[in-house]
Amino acid sequence: MYLAIDIGGTKTLIALFSKRGRVLKRVKFKTAQGYKKFTADLSLHLEDFRKRKVKAVVVAIPGVVQKNYSATLGNRNWGKINLSDSIKSLFDCPIFFENDANLAAIYESYKLRGKTIFLTFSTGIGGGIAENGKILPESSKFEPGHKIYEYKGKKAEWEDIAASSALEKFYHVDIATDLRGKAIYQDIAARVALGLPDIIKKYHPDTIVLGGPLGKIFKLYSKYLPKLDVKYVRPKRPLESVIYGCYIFGKNQK
Repeated sequence: MYLAIDIGGTKTLIALFSKRGRVLKRVKFKTAQGYKKFTADLSLHLEDFRKRKVKAVVVAIPGVVQKNYSATLGNRNWGKINLSDSIKSLFDCPIFFENDANLAAIYESYKLRGKTIFLTFSTGIGGGIAENGKILPESSKFEPGHKIYEYKGKKAEWEDIAASSALEKFYHVDIATDLRGKAIYQDIAARVALGLPDIIKKYHPDTIVLGGPLGKIFKLYSKYLPKLDVKYVRPKRPLESVIYGCYIFGKNQK
């Protein structure tokens, strides 16, 4: 079995996969603001899985991963952290850490032709670059959400304009998937489209997968996206691309 841990800006998801990729058990909990509270919550929920015969644990991090054990989370001011020790105390198996968008790209690019770029529009905007289920080297420095664009007369980072959290704040809704109406879909498409030309020009992808909560409503706004030299695709699992990427990553490790 393989254990996937997806640490997100608002929630953390733990999923246990069978050898063949079926989810046997899952747990979701709110990602605490403080590091000590988060690690305590994580250890508590992992207790439910410690008696399972886990072959590998894969942890998805929304930030920079270094030396397979420490990370800087992009949406928390925790500095450089080390989650490895607390997990090792519970599981006697290899533990792998990887950027969450890279893991989603692994899953979403599988069986697609050519180069795939996965973009997640969630708490922020992250991205991964892959080809047929394998991360490409240029993905290591791919941080699309932090590029500055101008929208409606104001300059801001792309993720402060088009991330699901930004849309929720602007439209005063609890979750972006509740957004409805032609004018809103056109606005979403315009915000999403801001960063696409630069990405296409620099990386020349064959396919761009638009994930996160906006992936769930992809069909509602995608028809308003500009016609560029790329194929836009709805993710196979809009809100679970990362954990399935964890499973594939763990299974492929030797």
